[in-house]
Amino acid sequence: MCERYYINTELRILSRNINNYFINYGNNKKVDKMTGSGAWIIAYIAENGYRDVFQRDLEKEFDITRSTASKNVDLLVENGFIVRTPVDYDARLKKLVLTEKAKEVFKIMRSDRATLEEQMLRGFSDEEKKQLRGFLKRLASNLDTEEDL
Repeated sequence: MCERYYINTELRILSRNINNYFINYGNNKKVDKMTGSGAWIIAYIAENGYRDVFQRDLEKEFDITRSTASKNVDLLVENGFIVRTPVDYDARLKKLVLTEKAKEVFKIMRSDRATLEEQMLRGFSDEEKKQLRGFLKRLASNLDTEEDL
């Protein structure tokens, strides 16, 4: 019997398992009205706290459309996780700032993410972890190009 191997199937299974981890084992019950996308956005803003983060940064980082980013940001604003704040150097721009509520949520999420990362990479050497990150980045990059489509 010939077994076909599809990396996209394996990645889909991995993605589902990661989502299930956060739902079943994480602290998400402590996180009120949080979507998966919202959690990633809060983490991105928190981890880039040394610089201003704008909606366009989310579009680029998560490879999402302007409307998708806008919907996610609107929901986070509506639920009290972030605020849009003007910047002095450009009246058109509004940076995204975490509220205290979001900062508390991020502390919980950071702990869950670290536990998940440790569990997923158990038994991998530092070199294997580096290679895996490189492979995953290359897979994503291959899908970003339209020349072969």
